[in-house]
Amino acid sequence: MSLFIIVALPFLGALLPGLMNSAGRAATAGVTFAISLAAFVGLLTNLPTVLAGEVVMARVDWMPLLGLNFSLMLDGLGFFFALLILGIGLLIIAYARHYLSRDDNMGQFFTYLLLFQGAMVGIVLSNNILLLLVFWELTSLSSFLLIGYWKHLPEGRQGARMALTVTGMGGLAMIGGMLILGEIVGSYDLSVILQNRDAIQADPLYVPALLLILLGCFTKSAQFPFHFWLPHAMAAPTPVSAYLHSATMVKAGIFLMARMWPVLSGTPEWFTIIMTVGLITMVLGAVIALFKHDLKALLAFSTVSHLGLITMLLGTGTAFGAMAAVFHILNHATFKAALFMSAGIIDHEAHTRDIRRLGGLRKLMPVTFVIASLAALSMAGIPLLNGFLSKEMMLEEANHTVLFNSPWLVPALATFGSLFSAAYCFRLIGHVFFGPVRDDYPAKPHDPGSGLWLPPAILVVFVVLIGVAPFMAEPFVKLVTASLLGDAAEVPKAYFKIWHGLVPALYMSLIAVVGGLLMLLIFKPSLRLWDKAPRPEAKVIFEAIVEGVVRLARALILPLHNGAFTRYAAIGAVVFVVAGYHAWTTGTVGATTRTLQAVNFVSIAGWMMLVAATVGMVLMHRNRLLSLILIGIVGLMVSIGFVYFSAPDLAMTQFTVEVVTIILLLLALNFLPNTTPIESSILRRVRDAGVAVIGGLATFALSYHYILRDAVSAPISEFHVANSYKGGGGTNVVNVILVDFRGFDTYGEIIVLGIAALLIYALTESLLSGPVRARLLNRKPDQARAGDKHPMMMVVMTRVIMPVVLMVGFYIFLRGHNEPGGGFIAGLIVSIGVVMQYMASGFGWASARLRYPYHGVIGAGVLIAGLTGIGSWFVSKPFLTSDFTYVRIPPFEKFELATAALFDLGVFLAVVGAVMLSLESFSRLARLAQEPSDDEPMDIDPSRDDLPTSLASSEKEGV
Repeated sequence: MSLFIIVALPFLGALLPGLMNSAGRAATAGVTFAISLAAFVGLLTNLPTVLAGEVVMARVDWMPLLGLNFSLMLDGLGFFFALLILGIGLLIIAYARHYLSRDDNMGQFFTYLLLFQGAMVGIVLSNNILLLLVFWELTSLSSFLLIGYWKHLPEGRQGARMALTVTGMGGLAMIGGMLILGEIVGSYDLSVILQNRDAIQADPLYVPALLLILLGCFTKSAQFPFHFWLPHAMAAPTPVSAYLHSATMVKAGIFLMARMWPVLSGTPEWFTIIMTVGLITMVLGAVIALFKHDLKALLAFSTVSHLGLITMLLGTGTAFGAMAAVFHILNHATFKAALFMSAGIIDHEAHTRDIRRLGGLRKLMPVTFVIASLAALSMAGIPLLNGFLSKEMMLEEANHTVLFNSPWLVPALATFGSLFSAAYCFRLIGHVFFGPVRDDYPAKPHDPGSGLWLPPAILVVFVVLIGVAPFMAEPFVKLVTASLLGDAAEVPKAYFKIWHGLVPALYMSLIAVVGGLLMLLIFKPSLRLWDKAPRPEAKVIFEAIVEGVVRLARALILPLHNGAFTRYAAIGAVVFVVAGYHAWTTGTVGATTRTLQAVNFVSIAGWMMLVAATVGMVLMHRNRLLSLILIGIVGLMVSIGFVYFSAPDLAMTQFTVEVVTIILLLLALNFLPNTTPIESSILRRVRDAGVAVIGGLATFALSYHYILRDAVSAPISEFHVANSYKGGGGTNVVNVILVDFRGFDTYGEIIVLGIAALLIYALTESLLSGPVRARLLNRKPDQARAGDKHPMMMVVMTRVIMPVVLMVGFYIFLRGHNEPGGGFIAGLIVSIGVVMQYMASGFGWASARLRYPYHGVIGAGVLIAGLTGIGSWFVSKPFLTSDFTYVRIPPFEKFELATAALFDLGVFLAVVGAVMLSLESFSRLARLAQEPSDDEPMDIDPSRDDLPTSLASSEKEGV
């Protein structure tokens, strides 16, 4: 199966659980399971290629100029992590189906889960570091949704925010490190970066890049001092915790360290930083876990400890350490997922996770006892279970590692951490399952149905199978290790077996196990000492830092951002002028290369009218109607200026926009006072006037000096003129730019235009359903109204010219690719014609003849434009790449067919829909403001929210 499909399946499938929610819990879980199973099977179809030592590649250029391409790579390491993500994901889905209550929105949960799964698969299969960063941040966002899934729990919301804050900040740092690597190598493709070890480590930016990347890895994988967020994420539902702690999220940082091992490892910086952080995390997590009473908290800190163990192994920089890390990743995923699911079973049946309220469950829940005990013993490193094997390899590597010139520091700390690891595993088994059966459980514990215990039981089978027959896992682990090492080192020839003789690692393991049992015997006095001992609380420190940052931000921002636009504009204008003046005085400006053209009387007259209208608008802006008229004059003069400078497209667009805008603003002004009140003092107005004059003079000076000099480099317009016909198939350069060269801009603009119209409609809806409705019904006009609302001459004229307007619009639309015109202008022309119908015949008459809602017209326009852009993907071209050809159909002459016409059609529909939806919204307000009948207006209290339903009949009247 294609790698693209494997990555896309979870994202596309995330649409289905919500749709299936009404079909029942089984259907929702079933469709989610089927999606993950399809991706899992698709991954397995590539197994023969991976086993042969080959790499599966897939690539589609996305933004090649930025170096961001949808490039995927499946090697042994990527296959290993994807196998864990999808394989354990299937078990988590089956488990969650029976774990979640009927009050939980299962469709929403599985939607979040699939998004999370897809982001993780995207990380491990990415061959482009920029693409990897996209998926990296998606894991932070989707895990935020999963951790905070139980929104009613304050600890869930807090844990989600904490996880997003810590991992998000680390992700920002990692972006910088990855960009540095890409610049060093000259490529953002991982396959290229992994072949440039010497160049990267010799570069002076190696250390900054290493620190930034490790910061991202450490925050994601909860390494010291960022370990505190992971235990607080346990507020999520247990299926989320099991998935997050075993195969996803926290393993992302581990994966990236393993992925970058061939090029970043082997230096003193790599060894010292990662080894130190890993050892501290391993020991600290194990010690804290022992004294946690919440079952999930104990397991969460155990995850922190084992992640530190894996980090330490990767930090050694040796091939054997890397192989031990791979093996422990596999083992940890199996026993940790089984343990979390077992903890969920206990919580689900006993209604508590507090170890102090448990005990004696061995007799009440024998199946759960066997599953949890085997998984816990494996985590403790007991022989004949898989955890023992990788722990022995860790201790063996630690015994040969020298840190800070001390040959005993690493072995001692590794043994100490293993001792506490064994202790909390023994406590989990002894304090939860052994002891007398109690009579004060919150609920009567018993083994659940197979839907809950079967998924962890399957994982425990692998725990035992690998433990008693490690040779079965050896070929695969070594295959993954070879992929991890690349060309940097050879895979060690060590054999995976239970007995290696009387080696130091065995003695260290015995010390850890025996010491763990002794710690369990003295647990109570140790707990008292732990509770009394002063120690920093990471959560408190984190919250204090966040609170301090918020206070600092408020102190800096609030005095500036007080909501006054005049202040923002004044500060911005002054900063721009000062910066421009500094650049002008300190820079080098060449001599003038042009002379001013002669100015005729018409140009001077037009300029004087433009200045007069602008100055008049500034001086008389408090009169709203007069300001609108002056704005129209300014727009008209600008249109004439475009004509003067031979820009008919811009002139037509400007003119039609002015007409539509004036009509809509006139409707809006109908509901506003005639004048704007004075709200600012004389001093502030003088200040604003001074800033405006300075900004205007600066702009004038810059424009004046710019037009007297040639551009340093060839302007982009030359490229557009040279390539308009041969690249876009049109001789109208402006239209080709809009629908081809800068189609992204146009596509974004019509989306924004549609959103603006929908917001106006939504605002109108809220006004019509609130107290404003009463005020509109009770509103009396301040001037006498005309007796004839719809003059016959205007009605007849608009209906006669409507076909002409449509014909002109159709003509302008078709000629746009080669002559002045296009979809935008045609849309405005047709909109003007329809607006005239509303003005002449009234809202009721026009809306009664409306066949298609304007919402749908906007949606159709955006959809057509988007599909036109997507169509280019099917011929391996970038989004919105247009194509054209010439055809001849006798007896007609040869004519052009261009895909840009379809895009222009989408622009046309979006413009018409947006303008008319805005008009419709204002018209509904205006219609409601009229008298509900020919009688006097109804005497209605405007403050009332509960209006008689009979008033709704007034909406059937025309404007």
